[in-house]
Amino acid sequence: MVAMRNIVLLLLCITVVAPIVLYTDRLGTYKSPSTKEEFIEDVTAFVGAGDSGHLNLLPQETSTALKEPIGVVYTEDLTETKNLPRERPMVVESREHVSARVLSTTTEEDQGRKESLIRLVTDKQGNEGNTLEKADGGGGENVNSEDAIDVDDSDAKLTKSDRASDRESQVKDIKQEPQATIASSNINKKILSGETNKQKEQMPPDAKVQQLKDQLIQAKIFLSLPVVKSNSHLTRELRLRVKEVSRTLGDASKDSDLPRNANERIKAMEQTLLKGKQAQDDCAAVVKKLRAMIHSTEEQLHAHKKQTLFLTQLTAKTLPKGLHCLPLRLTTEYYSLNSSQQQFPNQEKLEDPRLYHYAIFSDNILAAAVVVNSTAINAKDTSKHVFHIVTDRLNYAAMRMWFLANPPGNATIQVQNIEDFTWLNASYSPVLRQLGSPSMIDYYFKTHRATSDSNLKFRNPKYLSILNHLRFYLPEIFPKLNKVLFLDDDIVVKKDLTGLWAVDLKGNVNGAVETCGESFHRFDRYLNFSHPLIAKNFDPRACGWAYGMNIFDLAEWKRQNITEVYHNWQNLNHDRQLWKLGTLPPGLITFWKRTFPLNRSWHVLGLGYNPNVNQRDIDRAAVIHYNGNLKPWLEISIPKFRSHWTKYVDYDHVYLRECNINP
Repeated sequence: MVAMRNIVLLLLCITVVAPIVLYTDRLGTYKSPSTKEEFIEDVTAFVGAGDSGHLNLLPQETSTALKEPIGVVYTEDLTETKNLPRERPMVVESREHVSARVLSTTTEEDQGRKESLIRLVTDKQGNEGNTLEKADGGGGENVNSEDAIDVDDSDAKLTKSDRASDRESQVKDIKQEPQATIASSNINKKILSGETNKQKEQMPPDAKVQQLKDQLIQAKIFLSLPVVKSNSHLTRELRLRVKEVSRTLGDASKDSDLPRNANERIKAMEQTLLKGKQAQDDCAAVVKKLRAMIHSTEEQLHAHKKQTLFLTQLTAKTLPKGLHCLPLRLTTEYYSLNSSQQQFPNQEKLEDPRLYHYAIFSDNILAAAVVVNSTAINAKDTSKHVFHIVTDRLNYAAMRMWFLANPPGNATIQVQNIEDFTWLNASYSPVLRQLGSPSMIDYYFKTHRATSDSNLKFRNPKYLSILNHLRFYLPEIFPKLNKVLFLDDDIVVKKDLTGLWAVDLKGNVNGAVETCGESFHRFDRYLNFSHPLIAKNFDPRACGWAYGMNIFDLAEWKRQNITEVYHNWQNLNHDRQLWKLGTLPPGLITFWKRTFPLNRSWHVLGLGYNPNVNQRDIDRAAVIHYNGNLKPWLEISIPKFRSHWTKYVDYDHVYLRECNINP
């Protein structure tokens, strides 16, 4: 009985003591890990050997395949993670060897951005791993297994939260990528639409009109080719298209004038022309026909230009009906006045050299009225301005009546008849002898010859009028004056002109604005330098100047005997070999080296022939000049310049209404 009890106690002791001895021996052989990897292996073995269920954190199977979400950044462990706890997926050995990739369905344009995002995530994960390794390795020797587990567990939780936040930010970035792509596509669309709008703006306003005209030419060429003529169906179709396009084109000069079906007509004609191209394979015949059409068109263009030039010259020297009516109406009114009513006031000022005197030679009543009105309106003190108007016998009474009924403020008016200048006769003036010669009359009035002359403008009968040549006899007309401002009747004054009397001409006779800004305003344009007399005395590239607004020093004129110089050159040009008729060529010769150049802002020219005159120059000008055939009182005038002239005409005036003169 005692023996049995001892055996039971022995077995009991063995059962109790043996596990204690074995456990104590295992703890005695435990060594602290020197590296992160050894520490993880020990902990794994220790946990796996334990009996407590809550310490066995490993899943039963870790080889389950995960589906890769499209467009999501993820990491992939390259080492075995079989024995690692779930809470520490980022503390494995593979952290130093982690790689990242992106599965995306976006375009190649977004690939660079995603790769940079992957590198950012990878670097962040690597940095976290390095930090954790340092923390594990630094305190490994003084921490027991349970403390190590607690530390790892807390670290795992922190790492897990960091990873979750990283993934959330990555997902946000990825969600933003489609928005960025949409925004970029919208920007691209805007850019493309902007470029399209620019292209539309750059397209000429008559692009479709020109296209329709080109199609008509092509269709006519096909209709004239034998191959197309033999195809009756194609011929009928081409003729139908030609009628449709011609009807669509009409008188349109720009695309906005075309009807709405213009695009349909263009497409239909294109299809028909394509059939013609397929039927016609002989390029030589097409080229031959095109050459014939070009030659014919050039001949027609030359004929039209010639006819246009002649008609323009004819229009320029023909007054409208209203301007013929006006002098008749005024003449009738003038002779109904008594002699006292026919006189102008302030006649004592006519020879006062202290005042500002203007010389205007014209047979156009309305044009002279604009010159006087514009000058007086822009003058600072009209009482000091005197206007000397010389006209012919036909318009003398009408001119006086106009200014008697419409005095220009306090300015003084004098109207003279050229017939009263008895000293101006053929024995004194060479130009009068020439203008009355049979050869000169034949030159001007043989219209069948005039149409073939290349210099039609020199055949204008205005050159037959002595009024045009009175500018060379100013000292004889105004013997008691020292200075006179000469004004053409096709100018408009926009500023006060009294400053011209203060200009020092430095011993010159003529003060004028030079016109050598353009090549055709030099001496070789007006004078015949093939003649030895011209070539010997003048420079072909000398700068010309403008008539129309000239300040003349009459005292210096008399001293240098300018009128005699003019007469000498007129006698030398009796056969018109030195220059064509006119006043500018003899003026260039007579005042050669006797002209002082004025500032260009005093006198701007070209409003009667050049539609491209700079508006800034017009605004700054003191005088604007409608030199050329497109006079402002004619229907052929340049519309945008006409308002500068019409603003000084009162179209509500009773005389203008009676003669039906409208702006």
